[in-house]
Amino acid sequence: MLTVEVALQKVLTHATKLAPRTHPLEAALGLLLAEPIASDIDSPPHDKALVDGYAIQAADLSTGQAEFEILEEVTAGDVPRLTVTPGTTTRIMTGAPLPAGADAVVMIEYSELRDETHLLLVDASAKPNQNIMRRATSLAKGTTLLHPGALLRPIEIGVLAEVGRSQILATPRPRVACLATGNELVETSETPPPGKIRNSNGPMLAALVADANATPVALGIAKDEREHLTECIRKGLESDVLILSGGVSAGVLDLVPSVLTELGVKEVFHKVQLKPGKPLWFGVWENEDRRVLVFGLPGNPVSTLVCFHLFVRPALDYLAGRKSSWQTCRAQLTAPFQQRGDRPTFHPARMHDLGLGPMVETVPWRGSGDLAGLLAADSLALFPAGEESFSPGDEIDVILLKA
Repeated sequence: MLTVEVALQKVLTHATKLAPRTHPLEAALGLLLAEPIASDIDSPPHDKALVDGYAIQAADLSTGQAEFEILEEVTAGDVPRLTVTPGTTTRIMTGAPLPAGADAVVMIEYSELRDETHLLLVDASAKPNQNIMRRATSLAKGTTLLHPGALLRPIEIGVLAEVGRSQILATPRPRVACLATGNELVETSETPPPGKIRNSNGPMLAALVADANATPVALGIAKDEREHLTECIRKGLESDVLILSGGVSAGVLDLVPSVLTELGVKEVFHKVQLKPGKPLWFGVWENEDRRVLVFGLPGNPVSTLVCFHLFVRPALDYLAGRKSSWQTCRAQLTAPFQQRGDRPTFHPARMHDLGLGPMVETVPWRGSGDLAGLLAADSLALFPAGEESFSPGDEIDVILLKA
């Protein structure tokens, strides 16, 4: 049986970064850029005022007070028509182009209007370039602003808009088909009759996929019937990744591995040395131009969650060209813990900051079917395989569950 580390390496070995695609700018947030971006304009496109005030020649205010003739008013979006000369001024608004002849802007707070066409500036000083942003100060036409591999945050989206890029080439979000299997499952909107349970894994997987900056494709529930399961899996193989929950253990109706094999999915491994999540199945389907990663996750919801964080999420990061979003740390236990078993345990836990460094507390948990027990958890505490008693203050590895 594979260790977690070996199994993850096998998953990543079969993952290939997705080919770049063209995306509309409004859908590019969180993607990795796949082309260099140069500016097609100067920004600002003209010398502009940084304050509301009066554009003058700075030499006219050498004494701190002077009277001026007002030539015109220029607001943002307008173009000045007249040239500022000694003794004249243009009233100007923030962002408006600086008129020819002016080399400074005095804030409006220092002005006193004599009448509609005459102005007194008092207690004011002026130096060349005061309250002015010169053309191309922010960026110059032809300058490369962004390089391939840049993460497109809101800042980058704004810059791309500024330089006129409504379409960009970027590594896409992986499309991830999510399929819950089992005759015992009913839709979340239904009241389960005797022997049935609601499908919690499907919506949880879709949410986990979206949280990993990938695109979920919800396929609903597949019955434990070969024909129906085959049809659902075939649809799932149209995505970049297919995640199934349930049907991978050794029960009579655990048909997933055999159906996957019939559809040409090559098994890479089945079963991993961990708790919860031992029955994990992983394989690959491919043709001439496409490769699909296929994960068969155990049906118990906590096993599904743990296996997603340990194996699926790193694979999605790899496909999207991102660094692994795994967040781990060392933390001290707040209470005793008794580890028993031949598999490492990833126990639901909660982090604390008590001013003494990272602290971790295991939360009450009744096993892999106890999803509600994870409501208090924000991490997974790792306890190695074997029989061992842990004491308060002992340091262990912790995987942080991304909010």
